[in-house]
Amino acid sequence: MSRVLFLLLVMTGLTVTLTSCKSDPERTFSKRDLNDLPQILEQGRLIAITDYNSTNYFIYRGQPMGYQYELLQDLADHLNIKLEVVVSNDLEETFNCLRMGDCDLIALNLTITRERKKKFDFTVPHSQTRQVLVQRKPEGWEKMTESQIDRSLIRNQLDLENKKVYVQQNSAYYNRMLNLEEEIGDTIDIIDVPEDAETLIMMVADSQIDYTVADENIALVNQTYYPNLDVKTAVSFPQNLAWAVNTGADELRKEINGWLEVYRKSTRYAVIYNKYFKNNRSASIMKSDLFTLSSGTISNYDVYIKQYSREIGWDWRLLASLIYQESRFNPAASSWAGARGMWRNIRIITESPGKYATEPSAPERSYLKNKLTENETAAG
Repeated sequence: MSRVLFLLLVMTGLTVTLTSCKSDPERTFSKRDLNDLPQILEQGRLIAITDYNSTNYFIYRGQPMGYQYELLQDLADHLNIKLEVVVSNDLEETFNCLRMGDCDLIALNLTITRERKKKFDFTVPHSQTRQVLVQRKPEGWEKMTESQIDRSLIRNQLDLENKKVYVQQNSAYYNRMLNLEEEIGDTIDIIDVPEDAETLIMMVADSQIDYTVADENIALVNQTYYPNLDVKTAVSFPQNLAWAVNTGADELRKEINGWLEVYRKSTRYAVIYNKYFKNNRSASIMKSDLFTLSSGTISNYDVYIKQYSREIGWDWRLLASLIYQESRFNPAASSWAGARGMWRNIRIITESPGKYATEPSAPERSYLKNKLTENETAAG
């Protein structure tokens, strides 16, 4: 994860960190230094790690969205503390972050396995899904009947014999393929790679690879974006998906479990789940120029931001993040002090001392030097 992505995520208005959690096999926690619920409440913040993709956490129209993000925000509101998000798409790094105490909670769609339970404690499930095979429909599928399409695809797991299946490293998909290989009594060419599930799904759609495995809810969302994909072939039974905390963080796990038991039955949860996994607008959001994950576009004003960021030597994404925090990219925004426009109270201090912009209603210059220093340090 790079500093560039950090700059994209600063704009959420949350504290967002992109970090590398170095493995330290000698490090262990005592009951005293473990960050459990009392310490979290005292610090006034919950540090959660999630991944950056089209369902869990992403930026759309300059605003943070995502299934995991909204659940985490509701949990933080329940605890009456701030939310700090750590972002990583590397599962090994994610587990290291929790084990090393760099975060309090892993907020992902984690399958609960025996091996994982030896290292971490899991909450009650936040959802359920099953693993499915992601494969391409045949050429000309648009003019074929459903039965014709089915005959050209893998519908029986036994037909995975000698097929090359790409899966994310350290994922439950890899373990499931190993188990399936034993079950069918033949060889599956399982290739574990660092790419995450959504990247592998895209690679199948683009004919770079033929098969991958993903959670059905995520696969269905991506199928709306890539209609040439088929995700109907299940390779697992339904599985519970949960969050993980450090072993010994008993009070935190108990609090989250109690909250989730009630929350999952609420209308609020149903709305959030349907919004990200059963919403036909998913495809239009992913295709939008303002879906930052795929387009790199942050706002309708990127051209102005890029133009003036060059004048002051800033990364334009950093400038965009600060504008978002000031005005949410609303040219009509006004502050309590009466300043108007997207740039409101902020001035740009350029290399020419005394040169300031004074156009409060247009997407023009501004920004304080100490704000730059603050964000440079955070990005650091």
